[in-house]
Amino acid sequence: MTDETGIVEHAVFVVPNYPEGYSTDDNARALIVAVLLEEFGTGAMKGAADLASRYLAFLWLAFDPITKRFRNCLSYERQWQEPGGSEDSHGRALWGLGTVLGRSKEAGWRGAAGRMFELAIPAAVEFKSPRACAFALLGLQEYLDSFPGDRAALGASDELANRLLNSYRSNHTAGWNWFEKSLAYSNARLPQALIRAGMRASNQEMVAAGLDSLDWLVTIQRCEVKGHFVPIGSLGFYSQKTEKARFDQQPVEACAAVSACLQAYRATGNARWRKESWSAFNWFLGDNDL
Repeated sequence: MTDETGIVEHAVFVVPNYPEGYSTDDNARALIVAVLLEEFGTGAMKGAADLASRYLAFLWLAFDPITKRFRNCLSYERQWQEPGGSEDSHGRALWGLGTVLGRSKEAGWRGAAGRMFELAIPAAVEFKSPRACAFALLGLQEYLDSFPGDRAALGASDELANRLLNSYRSNHTAGWNWFEKSLAYSNARLPQALIRAGMRASNQEMVAAGLDSLDWLVTIQRCEVKGHFVPIGSLGFYSQKTEKARFDQQPVEACAAVSACLQAYRATGNARWRKESWSAFNWFLGDNDL
């Protein structure tokens, strides 16, 4: 799926779908995977370093130094399709850059990522989308793992975490423990980010809100009959006024649930969260509706 430009956004079965081009969203996510592979050292996938460099180069291309925002959609002919990307794509880019700065040992990557990261943080502090806040917040936590004394990053982290917490305060009701009036995509990233930021800030209200919302999410994302993981489908999503969409189930939901449940386990030490994480992971291995 990756060529000399970056990872292609979509495929037709196993064939890259070139007419649909590339996106910052996907290259940022691919960068995170490549950096995590780098951490495994000699046992990692061959060529992971080359892939990480390519995905980081894509983010460099996507970043507009004038607006301090990332563009998102690039055609196969390498023409940007819009002047500026979404809050989500900006947040995911920060997440990818923060992962480079927090985990990579490659000085060249860290130098390039650091320049973009510093310039891109102020825009993220103004985000309204809870998901975009969560993506950026996860990137800030990665960065702060290596640079815990950076006051600007700590301030941005507190701002975004409190925005998420306020979203939860405003929207959760009896039987609806969530940050918005509906569930859409990458849902588990919201409680994951709030738990992680709350742990760093020693803010028990944030951790509790993250755990409560995640507990509710994993409960409704479970098959009523067999008990396996059933993510909210993207063909309609789920709101207080509509039924849960059963399909189209997306891999990002299972991935997010694994990470969020592991974060809950780190926060609580409760083995229940390890079990929930395995349940979501096993979705990839066939323990699903099909």
